[in-house]
Amino acid sequence: MSSRGIRKAKRKLKKNIKLFFIFSLLILIGSSFCYVYFNRDSLFNNNSTIPIKKEEKKKEEVKEPKEYKASVFMVGDALIHSTIYEDARQSDGTYNFKPQLEAIKPISSKYDLAYYNQETILGGASLGYSNYPRFNSPTEVGDAFIDAGFNMVSLATNHTMDKNEQGVLNSVAYWKQFPNVASSGQFISNEDRTESISRVYEANNIKYAFISYTIWNNGLTTPYGKDYLNNEYSPEKAAADIALVRDKVDFVIVAMHWGTEYSLRVDRKQEEIANYLSELGVDLIIGAHPHVVQTVEYINNNKTFVIYSLGNFISDQRKVENYTGLAFEVTLKKNVDVDGTVTNSVVDPKAELIYTTSRYYKNFKVVPYPQLTNDQLSNYMSHYEYYKAIVSECYPNLVWGLTWE
Repeated sequence: MSSRGIRKAKRKLKKNIKLFFIFSLLILIGSSFCYVYFNRDSLFNNNSTIPIKKEEKKKEEVKEPKEYKASVFMVGDALIHSTIYEDARQSDGTYNFKPQLEAIKPISSKYDLAYYNQETILGGASLGYSNYPRFNSPTEVGDAFIDAGFNMVSLATNHTMDKNEQGVLNSVAYWKQFPNVASSGQFISNEDRTESISRVYEANNIKYAFISYTIWNNGLTTPYGKDYLNNEYSPEKAAADIALVRDKVDFVIVAMHWGTEYSLRVDRKQEEIANYLSELGVDLIIGAHPHVVQTVEYINNNKTFVIYSLGNFISDQRKVENYTGLAFEVTLKKNVDVDGTVTNSVVDPKAELIYTTSRYYKNFKVVPYPQLTNDQLSNYMSHYEYYKAIVSECYPNLVWGLTWE
């Protein structure tokens, strides 16, 4: 074959190779298009069983029941007689009540909530300090209780109006300095009362409301149109107040100034009010006014726990029964089930007796009964057993003994 023929053959071969390459490319593109078209659902559907990228399935969260608890410590009346505030007077004219509480502080400061009843008005120096029958006490009393960890205080008492309207205004102004302290029972206006009653407090994921009432006023009525100054109890008022907060909180706590002074027995009126408050949805009732200890119990099928009277915490009433008070502990427990069902209960009540000691009506100090000596109270163990039996009368299974160290 001539050289010309060879060149012609090569050109034809190259042309055939190009045609073959183009034809193969067209076949590849066409087959790819057909594959995509006929498999479009599996390729583009997010729920495809053939994932583009393998991923590990996320582990489903396992729901478990949750439990929350808040510990509550309670003591009774701070009844500040002149001997007590004179004992606290310093050389510079100020007052220091902290030494009187130093044996209690190691335990009271450990609790989530610590309650006491401020029996006498903290009207301050401008109104003049005074003794029975119309008391006025230094605000340093409150300072000492706050220092000892107390953050819940009842203010509605039969002595609220001892220094008239100005006494209440001074008292409320003092307590408003401490927004973390739940105070109730004295108010400066109807708006202040509504705001205070409606307030929701919280501890350890447990929400609670706190309201204080008194059924006594010593005949010292509030000025016309200013009933808010002292929160006097009525069934209608309690129903309206509790309705404001019942659905917002896990627990409703009510302090009641009720009962018969110096009576170790619960009266019919106390029982009537306790059952009514329980029906309204109150979980814990803390009693004051008798100045002596009374029994405790669960009522309404364990719906409500009632401490009818904690007695005096500190006073100078000079009788064993008045110097003896009750220190009490409960736990607020909230259970949340896996389906969201919430169950609340007041559990694990524990008690101990306390005693106000002094020497020649000086050096006042509140001491747990187990720390007493016969020099401080002759034959103190017999008194202990006597008052212990009174407190346990309606609840024989009550656990005695708190950890003081």
